[in-house]
Amino acid sequence: MQRRIFTAEHEAFRETVRTFLAKEVTPHYARWEEDGVVSRDAWLAAGRQGLLGLAVPEEYGGGGEPDFRYSAVLTEEFTRAGVSGLAIGLHNDIIGPYLTSLATDEQKRRWLPGFCTGETVTAIAMTEPGAGSDLQGIRTAAEDRGDHWVLNGSKTFISNGILADLVIVVAKTTPEGGAKGLSLFVVERGAEGFERGRNLDKIGQKAQDTAELFFHDVRVPKENLLGELHGAFGHLMTNLAQERMNIAVAGIAAAEHLLEITTAYVKEREAFGRPLAKLQHIRFEIAEMATECAVTRTFLDRCIEDHARGGLDAVHASMAKWWATELQKRVADRCLQLHGGYGYMTEYRVAKAFTDGRIQTIYGGTTEIMKEIIGRSLLS
Repeated sequence: MQRRIFTAEHEAFRETVRTFLAKEVTPHYARWEEDGVVSRDAWLAAGRQGLLGLAVPEEYGGGGEPDFRYSAVLTEEFTRAGVSGLAIGLHNDIIGPYLTSLATDEQKRRWLPGFCTGETVTAIAMTEPGAGSDLQGIRTAAEDRGDHWVLNGSKTFISNGILADLVIVVAKTTPEGGAKGLSLFVVERGAEGFERGRNLDKIGQKAQDTAELFFHDVRVPKENLLGELHGAFGHLMTNLAQERMNIAVAGIAAAEHLLEITTAYVKEREAFGRPLAKLQHIRFEIAEMATECAVTRTFLDRCIEDHARGGLDAVHASMAKWWATELQKRVADRCLQLHGGYGYMTEYRVAKAFTDGRIQTIYGGTTEIMKEIIGRSLLS
């Protein structure tokens, strides 16, 4: 079905993104996967191309364009290219809103220009060894020492954790923590007591640096409190809808691309003297996946459009996230099966998509958490 949510300007931006990927990313991606981290040169190149800080006001060096459809285009093209390591979506769509909506004017002047040039890579540190989606379990704590805070604790599974120059840390600021006792602090590279642990070895997304972070009596200036004291829970809830939409957009884009390359494969691959596409079972498999993708795409495009207008609620964002990512997982598995033994070979795109995409139903809130949000809204 023809998509109707994008204008000529969005499609021109899509061509810009494709050119950037072809020149600055795909030629180097295999090396980044071996290294376990993306080159900083790629971040700087993205900044020069105007791909960072799309929604950041122009006065701070950003694009000044809050239209989420541009972010959707960026996510779709990065997903199709299979280059999840360069986590621009995390930088722009997940961390960017915290800085643009919560930072003071002084903080914006300090942090946003580098955010837009790629000189400042960002991360958000929420997950801990004993606390994932359950914010009540957060143990990292900040103690008020009058003219500064002292931060102690640890975080894990932090995307951009190795490269990050600026980390938004969720910490307890009351003994009980929880919904009314968490705050956000910005910890900058070089802070005494701030240490990075291992670059974690994952089954997929090998070029995406994912690290453990440790905070040992880190002195955090009072001016690095982000947003309201004890207000982190509300801030996190406000921004989660966009995070989940970003993941959902990647989910449907990945499913569609896998279907595209698998359709081409079964037309060419022969078995028993004829192309696989001539077998009824294969046609049924393709038909089922194509229909599921088409239905999901229609819903996702409506969500993208609603979010671009500021009208998407947390419930529909949760629906989009769990459905699109679970579809991505199913399609990846079925497409790998249709490739047979070749699907298990890492040189084939479907194998990489299978491992890279497996995290999609987990981060940003697991499928189970998404269902709980939806069910609670309907039954409370």
